[in-house]
Amino acid sequence: MVHVALTAERTARQLIAIGSGKGGVGKSTLTANLAVVLAREGHKVGLVDADVYGPSQPTLLGTKDAKPEATEKQLIPVDSPYGVPMLSMGHLVASGKALAWRGPMAGNALAQLVEADWGDTELLLLDLPPGTGDVQLTMLQRFKPAGAVIVSTPQDLALIDAQRAANLFEAGQVPVIGLVENMAGYACPHCGEISHPFGEGGMERVATEVGIPFLGRIPLHREIRRASDAGEPPAAGDGEQAVHFREIAAAMMAALAHGTDRE
Repeated sequence: MVHVALTAERTARQLIAIGSGKGGVGKSTLTANLAVVLAREGHKVGLVDADVYGPSQPTLLGTKDAKPEATEKQLIPVDSPYGVPMLSMGHLVASGKALAWRGPMAGNALAQLVEADWGDTELLLLDLPPGTGDVQLTMLQRFKPAGAVIVSTPQDLALIDAQRAANLFEAGQVPVIGLVENMAGYACPHCGEISHPFGEGGMERVATEVGIPFLGRIPLHREIRRASDAGEPPAAGDGEQAVHFREIAAAMMAALAHGTDRE
């Protein structure tokens, strides 16, 4: 890992935290595709892979072989093929190496990534690790995002954890600007019939109950899985799967603007 001194200067850019109560719900895939959508629409957007123990953004955005440089004080983000500058612990440690770090080390790693030289980036998406641990607490205490998006599958157990994640942000006075339901329905490639292996509509019900905007849902589709593994985010194209990410990105930006107007 590259060790650099932290700068005390803070840019006026907005941070959006993308979190989940548990792992395996597609949070990182959503974050990568939202960043690509926003970049395609002309936003100056960057991405921090804050999941320091299980970084996946280098795979999702095709930058596995990239290594960031560093100035005297800051890391310099790497450029992805999709117009999104990014930083991840996956760029700084050997692939497959386990990071057996205690909380303060993970928090310091997050700070180095967020306080990098992001240039004229106006919007920084933070792909958080699952849960409500040290990285989340560091993020809340030091960086105060403008808003948070919570991702979950429709499964009851996942929804319970998603509500815990939302409660953490609210306790830290960071508004939850929207909820996203992932793996929401599967279309049989042979007959086209829609099935719901993880349940149906759970995240939208939670959004209604707690009064948080529901940003949309993403189906369980093998093309999303294939493209993600290949470092080719669906949002970079114009296919059927890209539409879902574009709609959620638009809803997220509208919710963010609405929240900012209320402050």
